[in-house]
Amino acid sequence: MSKNQNLINERAENLLRTLIQQYIKQGQPIGSKTLANSKCMELSSASIRSVLSDLEKMGFIHSPHTSAGRIPTIQGYRYFVDSLLTVAPMDKSKFIGFIEDLEKEQETQNMVSSASEFLSNMTSFAGVVTIPKRKSVVLKQIEFLPLSENRVLSILVTNDFEVQNRILPVSRRFKAEELERAANYLNNKFAGQEIENIRKAVMVEMDDARKDVDQQMKTTVEMANNIFNNSSKNDREDYILAGQTNLMDHNDLASVDTLKQLFDAFNQKRDILHLLDQCLTSEGVQIFIGEESGYEVLEECSVVTKNYTVDGQIIGSLGVIGPTRMPYEQVISIVDVTAKILSSALNSK
Repeated sequence: MSKNQNLINERAENLLRTLIQQYIKQGQPIGSKTLANSKCMELSSASIRSVLSDLEKMGFIHSPHTSAGRIPTIQGYRYFVDSLLTVAPMDKSKFIGFIEDLEKEQETQNMVSSASEFLSNMTSFAGVVTIPKRKSVVLKQIEFLPLSENRVLSILVTNDFEVQNRILPVSRRFKAEELERAANYLNNKFAGQEIENIRKAVMVEMDDARKDVDQQMKTTVEMANNIFNNSSKNDREDYILAGQTNLMDHNDLASVDTLKQLFDAFNQKRDILHLLDQCLTSEGVQIFIGEESGYEVLEECSVVTKNYTVDGQIIGSLGVIGPTRMPYEQVISIVDVTAKILSSALNSK
């Protein structure tokens, strides 16, 4: 805590809290007259102007352009979040639909996608959830089912609880018996092995199959190549982002240049992912306000994150990206509860 923060008294805290709450609601610089009319202010206009002047000297607020009103600085928001904020309890009924959606899902990536969409819908900002990180992906079981035309449904079970369904394009129609024999062969040979090792072995099998006249072996290798090399080359994204276009509706981020840089960062992923990865070593809700993120592209944004877990182990993080002028007490609660619900759903699978 800085020296200035040690000097702020209760009267100044109340005024700063009110100013920030009013600014978050209105989006316009807050003047002393607006503060004087606030029900929670029992100070004269002269006293308010004096306290505002002190807060400005401390770096908690500033006057944009020639406006008589003030808006919070990053330092002001930080003090507000750390010392003045009362997190709003969430209405449990708002989470029922989300919980029901997760209960229906078996695939982890779909659950993560649902969480991202939920965060976005609840906050009107961008919701982001990292894909679970695992040191290794081990094959438990595989199954193939014939579909119409030249397509096959693969069902891949990994790491005890993850189920991935993929529709594979294939060279011809396959009978159910052919696919069953192929799955049996792969299960007997590769179950319990890491996917990356299986991928390498399949490349060797492919070379052998070209010389082999056994049609069943060629069928098996084609299926294995499709599932382990083409569609399964860890094509899963690093994170799933939803609602980024919501940010276009907020005046604070309305600059075309700001939005372009932000959307470019979303597409390139590197900076956002690095920031989310930082959260994996921290407990509780993490809040990065403006320049605190360390990334220039996020200087006009706040990022509120929390980790989610399986069996007590952190496997990913989720959060909300929005303008610095966000209702922190609501967003913090939404992120916190969403992380707990996603953790619970993943554990139950």
